[in-house]
Amino acid sequence: MSTQQQEPETQEAPDDPEMKGVQSPQERRLEKKDAKAKEEPARKAQLEGETVHIKVFRYDPEVEGKQEPRFDDFHVPFEKGMTVLDAVIYARDEYDSSLTFRHSCRQAVCGSDAFFINGRQRLACKTQISDLEQPIRIEPLPHQEVVKDLVVDMSHFYDQMHAVEPYFQDEDTPPVSDLEEQRQSRENREKIKMSTRCIWCGACMSSCNIAAGDNEYLGPAAINKAYRFAMDDRESEEIKEHRLRILEQEHGVWRCQTQFSCTEVCPKDIPLTEHIQELKREAVKKNLKFW
Repeated sequence: MSTQQQEPETQEAPDDPEMKGVQSPQERRLEKKDAKAKEEPARKAQLEGETVHIKVFRYDPEVEGKQEPRFDDFHVPFEKGMTVLDAVIYARDEYDSSLTFRHSCRQAVCGSDAFFINGRQRLACKTQISDLEQPIRIEPLPHQEVVKDLVVDMSHFYDQMHAVEPYFQDEDTPPVSDLEEQRQSRENREKIKMSTRCIWCGACMSSCNIAAGDNEYLGPAAINKAYRFAMDDRESEEIKEHRLRILEQEHGVWRCQTQFSCTEVCPKDIPLTEHIQELKREAVKKNLKFW
């Protein structure tokens, strides 16, 4: 009987005069947004001297009126220890929900929030607001196609990374039944340790003038990834020679002009330029013949 009593109530609900004044979730969101816009001048005055001024690059090719690139200004309440990522997240959550950017771990490990901040490639989650001059200018990574706002297309970067076969290979691996642990010497681990810290953020590639002018250049990140495996003493000499053949191609290590820009912007302090130069030496030694 209770079920039969509920069915007519559900059907009559739209005609109930009391339900006509109830707002939908969308109406509530719009009302809240309008109220926030009205309160914004008062909030700015209240937080005068305690805010940080950020200028964020905006671009949306799919929305008419937003197809022309521009910068939007946001005044974000400052807190001690605040990072650029914190400020951008606040701007999105409190002022403009359409602001688009990538972020994930917030611990400088995932590499997804690499932006061009005050004229330099940086990880937003690692960059302290207090270390920057205002207004803080936040742009997408240069030399990459912008998808929307601070989001760039990373497809080409990933293609270059995969081109160097970034995985361990060993032709001498015994059958599974006889498989034993393949130990690495402490000295060899120490040698390649820094190269393993790459988080695929793309900051080095974005800073490289050679990569900007040569779309086929492997780039510092991919070459560093190749270094990590080419210098691993658990791989055979045949595999190492195979890697060097990939790297010594026309658009490989020899395109590097030793500008050190990649090393300067790397958020993990990897000596990228040194690794590229060492691979050049290895390629030369491979081709040396003594009679």
